[in-house]
Amino acid sequence: MKSVSYLVTLAMLASAFPLLASASDPSPLQDFCVAINDSSSAVFVNGKFCKDPNLATVDDFFLSGMDIPRSISNPVGSKVTLFTADQIPGLNTLGASLARLDFAPYGVNPPHIHPRASEVLVVLEGTLYVGFVTSNPDHRLFAKILNKGDVFVFPIGLIHFQINIGQTNAVAFPHFNSQNPGIITIANAIFGSNPPINPDVLTKAFQLDKDVINYLQKQLWLNND
Repeated sequence: MKSVSYLVTLAMLASAFPLLASASDPSPLQDFCVAINDSSSAVFVNGKFCKDPNLATVDDFFLSGMDIPRSISNPVGSKVTLFTADQIPGLNTLGASLARLDFAPYGVNPPHIHPRASEVLVVLEGTLYVGFVTSNPDHRLFAKILNKGDVFVFPIGLIHFQINIGQTNAVAFPHFNSQNPGIITIANAIFGSNPPINPDVLTKAFQLDKDVINYLQKQLWLNND
């Protein structure tokens, strides 16, 4: 009898807190929800306002131009071009987005996290060294060299990176299980925050001289997206 009561209690908790079990975007309640900016003729579900399904066209689910190389003339030598429901309206509410990642020779996509998505990276051209680090207390590094056609998975919320170790340009396509995966570049967030983090905090946290921290905070921390 006690086991039955325990199961009933678990079932009640699960039904009362369904969001706790959800690790990705909420599931859509319709076949699709094409994004539209005109809220006066739309219905809001989750994500963006939805176009009347009867007015949807095939082009709402189509995008061309992902084969076009992006500019990589920046200090880190990489460029992230994200494609979401803003570029492909039919992605709205589907819990998915994708990107094109361009690398110059030895260019790097600096250590960063995606707070709302796991990432599946497909290498199209070049050779990349990629990896992610697990959470406290282990901080295990999972890293591997990838070549054309290889795939690598980065779990949600973990610090990860990619660097082109070849002498030619490299291209990869990341895929995310969120309409808005978000990105936090670690160095930019820590040393380029606005307003700056108190140097005493960073001096103690990183066990560095305060002059080093002041120097780092004065640098121009650029995003590559």
